[in-house]
Amino acid sequence: MKPAVVVAGTRPEIIKMAPIIRALNQAKLPSVFIHCGQHYDYNMSQQFIENLELPMPDFYLKIEASSPGAQTAEMMARIDQLLGKIEPSIVLVEGDTNSVLSAALAANKRALPVGHVEAGLRSFDLRMPEEHNRRLTDHISEYLFAPTQRSRENLLKENVWGKIFLTGNTAIDAVNQHLPLAEKKSCILEKIPFEEFALATAHRAENVDDTAVLEAFFDVFKKSPIPIVYPMHPRTRKRLQENNMLAQMEKLKGVFILPPLGYLDFLVLMKRCRLIITDSGGIQEEATAPSIRKRVLVIRLSTERQEAMEAGFAKVVGTDKNQILSAIEEAVSKEEELPCVSPFGDGTAAEKTVEIIKGSFA
Repeated sequence: MKPAVVVAGTRPEIIKMAPIIRALNQAKLPSVFIHCGQHYDYNMSQQFIENLELPMPDFYLKIEASSPGAQTAEMMARIDQLLGKIEPSIVLVEGDTNSVLSAALAANKRALPVGHVEAGLRSFDLRMPEEHNRRLTDHISEYLFAPTQRSRENLLKENVWGKIFLTGNTAIDAVNQHLPLAEKKSCILEKIPFEEFALATAHRAENVDDTAVLEAFFDVFKKSPIPIVYPMHPRTRKRLQENNMLAQMEKLKGVFILPPLGYLDFLVLMKRCRLIITDSGGIQEEATAPSIRKRVLVIRLSTERQEAMEAGFAKVVGTDKNQILSAIEEAVSKEEELPCVSPFGDGTAAEKTVEIIKGSFA
């Protein structure tokens, strides 16, 4: 079999593709790992690869473009050149980033099969650039690996031409594979000054690039009824500095700011925290893993992980500070039992995906 090309460009993609890379190696299928460089900061990419004990990428693209359009175009051109040299059997992408769309388009232009891991997610919110990326990728993919029945139904409703496979989500595989390693290796809890805390993340452009939303988040952190542990994304740090809020936030007694964390440290914090407050999509999935089982307040206007809401794990609370604070108070005051199984599968998604690839190309 010609090699399967695995493309990742951001931290979440690396996490979710790690089980795929391992499953390809275990099945003794040839593969090539391309890192697009969309997250070019060391803490956002290479640190994760080392944390997860993955092989280093065969190709690492240092993308220099800054605007989303130029970035997508540059990645597409660079990946196109590599695919011409590699001549793979299939190009595997995961999720909904610019890296995903760039790689899928480059493969499509060379008439190479695209396999979309985590196909069929929909927020039905076209204000989100990710919604455009995942829809376009789904419609040019020959192999669509849907994580849930809802995702499969979304694809069927849109009449995608590719083959649809229900596999589960590799986010659960990743938690299962890495949490034992995290608990052995991580010392992050020694740094946390709180016995009980909420774990917060905020990085999405529509949130942190909006000064009003950023101010609302500041007020939430300041008035939160539970201390906040906040690994701060570089984008958020930059916006706080630009708006003269970073120094004020650093002085808040109930907020402990951390630099961007490796995956293993973050897993330990997720397991140890009382509550998660986030605008991340992947964290909504990881929180449902049986070994994590945490309530998540989604500080966005919509989510493409409706399954997490329906199962009782997640709640979309928007970006209004009063609504967020009310939701935090309610979550802290109520002890509700969460399901013991994840709506995103049983942790065998990568194995199922690679079996499909092996049956199709080996």
